[in-house]
Amino acid sequence: MQVVVVGLGYVGSVCSACLASRGHTVVGVDTSAFKVNCIERGESPIVEKGLGELISAARANGRLSATTEIAKAMPGADVVLVCVGTPSREDGSLNLDHVKRACAEVGSAIASTGKFTTVVMRSTMLPGSVLDELTPVIEQASGGKAGEKFGVAYNPEFLREGTAVDDFNNAEYTVIGAGCDRAGDALKALYDGVGGELMVTSIPIAEMLKYVNNSFHALKVAFANEVGRICKREHVDSHAVMKLMVRDTKLNLSPYYLSPGFAFGGSCLPKDVRAIVSRSRQHNLELPVIQNIIRSNDVHVEDAIHLIERFKQRKVGFLGLSFKAGTDDLRESPILRVIGTLVGKGYAVLLHDPNIDMERVLGANRRFVEDEVPYLPERLRADLREVVESSDVIVVGNRAPIYREIGSMMRDGQVVVDLVDGVKRESVVRGEYHGLAW
Repeated sequence: MQVVVVGLGYVGSVCSACLASRGHTVVGVDTSAFKVNCIERGESPIVEKGLGELISAARANGRLSATTEIAKAMPGADVVLVCVGTPSREDGSLNLDHVKRACAEVGSAIASTGKFTTVVMRSTMLPGSVLDELTPVIEQASGGKAGEKFGVAYNPEFLREGTAVDDFNNAEYTVIGAGCDRAGDALKALYDGVGGELMVTSIPIAEMLKYVNNSFHALKVAFANEVGRICKREHVDSHAVMKLMVRDTKLNLSPYYLSPGFAFGGSCLPKDVRAIVSRSRQHNLELPVIQNIIRSNDVHVEDAIHLIERFKQRKVGFLGLSFKAGTDDLRESPILRVIGTLVGKGYAVLLHDPNIDMERVLGANRRFVEDEVPYLPERLRADLREVVESSDVIVVGNRAPIYREIGSMMRDGQVVVDLVDGVKRESVVRGEYHGLAW
């Protein structure tokens, strides 16, 4: 394919060389004469393992060239990768001025080429940037509509400095946020044969993914460093602890716990987080990430309460009381905090859980009910349909399979508030469906 790469910084240089090495014809564009001259001489403008050899080979076989003018690079282009910087403003917001100028020049060139060209943003940018801010710039400059005269897409990069060439060629996945089928098809062809799975999604999802990935990476670094600080105070080998921690790929390094849902609860997580926070304070040790886990959980519970109250209906049915489906453990179940708040405000509340039978609630669980949720026995119902039919707002608090199809029981005017992504949304043919964080 004929490819134009706008911006020959870190991402642009790596993309240009790697695509050229895969048989595409690439023209790099940058306002820096130094970077352009480096490419033209077959040299890398940045320090990166293996990149200089790729650029030298691609320049020698005519697959790679560079220029300071977008208009000269554009004739015949199938795909344009925009890799210019998106620096931070003083308030932390992104400055898209450089990208907008590049898009305007690309759009002007598209106006005269007469060829459908897919314009792909690779610069890191927040959801809404491509469709709401950059696409209109290209449309105005080109005189055409996205999806008709040109395509738009967002293709986040996940390149690590020092291993970028290997990351490009052997990625875990390549993500394409496509604005139309033609744009998606162009990028499928561009990345044909690149390692890893090729995944096509919407542009906003692709934009957000980059930030989620980097935020999680930053969180992991901060978490590991906090573990190290408290381990040192406890005279424990932090590296030995973390080496064991990451060996568990079923729970620790896995998709488990990484799906948006309701707050955590139960007899382990809240208690253990509080204990390690208490110990850190004994050491006069500040651990901002770990110390704010409980607060983050509390905010999520508060959001659930606000969502339910928003509908201004006083008859509320709660389905699923234990912190996790398949258990009768009510200790520190976060849904009980939601229920207690509404009961205290005078809401008419009914409760259902397939695993809760007051005659079989014994021991610590029984004492917990008597001390913390004395209202439970009189409001608990064995019949799911009774709770659904008697409520204006139905709140699903755990993922018990019996609740998947409750939409079939609902009537017009009812609302289901799904806190755990436990309801089959297609089943809600009457009434409204609202998720807590989706």
